[in-house]
Formats: sequence, C-alpha cells, structure tokens
Amino acid sequence: MRVDGTFIAIEVDDEAAEDADLARTLTEACPVDIFAQGDAGGLEIVERNVDECVLCRLCLDASAPGVVKVLKLYDDGALLA
Repeated sequence: MRVDGTFIAIEVDDEAAEDADLARTLTEACPVDIFAQGDAGGLEIVERNVDECVLCRLCLDASAPGVVKVLKLYDDGALLA
C-alpha cells in the first residue's frame, strides 16, 4: 500500500499492513496521525495527514526493516533512512 502526498509518500508492505499488532503499533507511534487501525484491524494510511510527516522515524523504528518506507518526493523520491 502506498499513499502519496505533495511532499511525502508513505509505503507499507501489503502483507504487513494486514497485521493488527503492527497497525496498533504504528497508530500509537506516529505523532501526526498518519496511521490508523481500520475496522478489520489492519493498517490504514490517513491520506490527509501524509504531508504532516515530520520525518521523526518513529514508524521506521516501530516496524521491521523495509516494512515501512518514507519517501521524500521533494528530493526525487529519496528514501528516509
């Protein structure tokens, strides 16, 4: 799953996005509410909040490597590492 804002894109591995524990963890970790837990328990990306990303890396730290990617669209899609 991927949602693009104007400046930032958030990409989450499709299989991992179905994990209710990961959805809960990311929802709690993000200070600007980019992530939400859907009715079925899986992860949802809140499109209107994507460009609120402050590049804090909390979502990257809260998930296994490569599961969540933050792309800086203003920097030719550079990956936040």
